[in-house]
Formats: sequence, structure tokens, C-alpha cells
Amino acid sequence: MSHVDAFTPTFRHGSDPYHLGHGTGEARHSARGHGEGGPASKRVIVGYGFWIFLLSDIVMFSAFFAAHAVLQTATAGGPTGRELFDPTSIALETACLLVSSFTCGMSAVATGARSRLWTQVFLFVTGLLGAAFLALEAHDFAGMIAAGAGPQRSAFLSSFFALVGCHGLHVTAGLLWLGTMMAQVYVKGFRPNILRRLLCFNLFWHVLDIIWIALFTMVYLIGEGR
Repeated sequence: MSHVDAFTPTFRHGSDPYHLGHGTGEARHSARGHGEGGPASKRVIVGYGFWIFLLSDIVMFSAFFAAHAVLQTATAGGPTGRELFDPTSIALETACLLVSSFTCGMSAVATGARSRLWTQVFLFVTGLLGAAFLALEAHDFAGMIAAGAGPQRSAFLSSFFALVGCHGLHVTAGLLWLGTMMAQVYVKGFRPNILRRLLCFNLFWHVLDIIWIALFTMVYLIGEGR
């Protein structure tokens, strides 16, 4: 035996002393991340990938926010935010969306408890609140356009309709997704792929609420003060 071999530890064939995930048998197949080596679970991978998508969406909204911040005073002699925005309607829209975030979170709790009934109930209430939000927003848009304050009136209104309208389109897509998920839960139950889709929907809906808080602050609170 050489000098080096004397101090070299010996291991059983196929063992993995450093937990690198290259062993055989049960150790290789049971690794699920968390420092144990091997791939993460599919739920973690899907959630991580969807967060990347959401971050790209936030980057897009950031461009709309930046444009509106620059153009808030570019009214071209037309109406300003103080003259156009109805505080009561905006407050109701905000309340609907924030409460819907709570009910969406409760649906996730019900899903964790594997309760089909309460998952469906909370998803349904979330959908109703989201629909109420869209109805109020559409009413505001219709009133502004009827008063001659459409997106073509000024750069300020163009940026306003682009930003708020883009958020409204996302809420509409979220409601369509929500209806699809309710149907899938009813038909298929809590299969692993359904659980992953519900996780992604919850992330999407909560991000929409975060974006609305930023939009409410910049567009309506600051706009009312101008």
C-alpha cells in the first residue's frame, strides 16, 4: 500500500459520502433538493419558473409606470386626474381587489386541507369580487370616454388608459383562469398537476393586487393631488 493509499478512506461500492446525488438506489431517487442533491420537486420547479414569468410581467408594468410618471402633467389643456377620478369608485375597486386577495389566500388554505367545497367557495367569491372590480372600472372608463376624455385626448390619458387597461386585461385573464381551475377541481379533484396550477394562480392573483396598490398610489393618489 502506498503512502497516499494509507490515508485514503474506502467506501462501499455505489455509496455517496458527500451527498452529491450520484449514488444508486433509494438515496438517488429520494433526493429533493434542500442540500441533499438531486433535482427539486416538480412543485418547486413549476413555482420557480412561474415566478420568473411574473417578474417579466412586472418589468413590463414598470415601463408603463415610468411612461405615466413622465406624462402625468401632459394634459394638452384637457382634464386632469383631479377632474376625472371618482374617489368613491376607486375606493370600491380597491376594496374589491384587496378582499379578493384574502379570499384567494383562503382558497389556498382550503386546498391545503384538501377541502373541495371550501376551495370552490373561496374561488367563487374571489371571482365575484374580481368581476365587480372590472365592472366598476369599465363604468369609469365609459364615463370618461363619454365626457370626451378618451385615450386620444392627451398623452396623460393615453398613458392612463394603457396602464390601467393593461391591469384590467390581466384581471380578466385571471378570471378566465379561475373559472377553468374551478371546473378542473370539480372534475379531477386535487391531482398533483391541479395543485401546481392552483399554486400558480394564487401567485398570479396576489401579484395583480400588489401591482394595483402601486397603481392606486401613483395614478390615483398622486393624480388626485395634481
